[in-house]
Amino acid sequence: MRLKVLGSAGAEFPGHYPTAFLIDGTFLLDGGTIGARLSEKEQFAIKNILITHSHLDHIKAIPFLADNIVIRNGRHSVTLLGISETLDALKAYVLNDRLWPDFTRISAAMEPVVKMRTVVPGRSFSCAGYSVRAYRVNHTVPAVGYIVRGRDGRVLLYTGDTGPTDKIWSAAKKIDAVIAEVSFPNSMEALALKTGHLTSRLLAAELGKMQAPPGRVFVTHPKPQYIGTIRKEVGKIRAQRIEMFKDGKTYEI
Repeated sequence: MRLKVLGSAGAEFPGHYPTAFLIDGTFLLDGGTIGARLSEKEQFAIKNILITHSHLDHIKAIPFLADNIVIRNGRHSVTLLGISETLDALKAYVLNDRLWPDFTRISAAMEPVVKMRTVVPGRSFSCAGYSVRAYRVNHTVPAVGYIVRGRDGRVLLYTGDTGPTDKIWSAAKKIDAVIAEVSFPNSMEALALKTGHLTSRLLAAELGKMQAPPGRVFVTHPKPQYIGTIRKEVGKIRAQRIEMFKDGKTYEI
């Protein structure tokens, strides 16, 4: 499984991009950044986008991707996968013909540019050769994390945005890599808990809920204003092979 980090920041600052991870060139985890990091050819290779929740920093590049498809490649379409609350929010507040065109009704040849597929938490499903299961996590809007088994058998756990939670960690077995958020430094734990996020100290406790340690842990979603402090605190977590993501870098899972 090859994973390219298009963006991994918890806010948009110069040199820092919102969350999106491209798997094997065609499968996207969240869509906060797409066109700002991918060529036209690379954008049109995306077939499916797995969305954790409806917050803007995880979906804001999707409308622009749809627009690019219409302009230059009328036969391509992309499927958005998420829980019903997330897809309903996208339809009501983004792709609503007011904020942005409703690309679920704009044709790309015989099919809409954007298709939507509802994900049911706790129920496994197949998507483009990947086996996926969603788990509810603790955030300020309805949100899920995902456990993804790749075509090569490698298993990835992605928390999305979450505070302390249980189901996804208790379900984790033989995980090759974890992508987990740390948004705030330890000194801001009260704000992290209030907003449904983690600090390094909270992440260490979450990793302790796993049945077995993962092969690697990647940290995402730091607030750029505190990235130096967060990096130091992450380095103190007692976990093998833990590191913070770097935007633009490709990792082999």
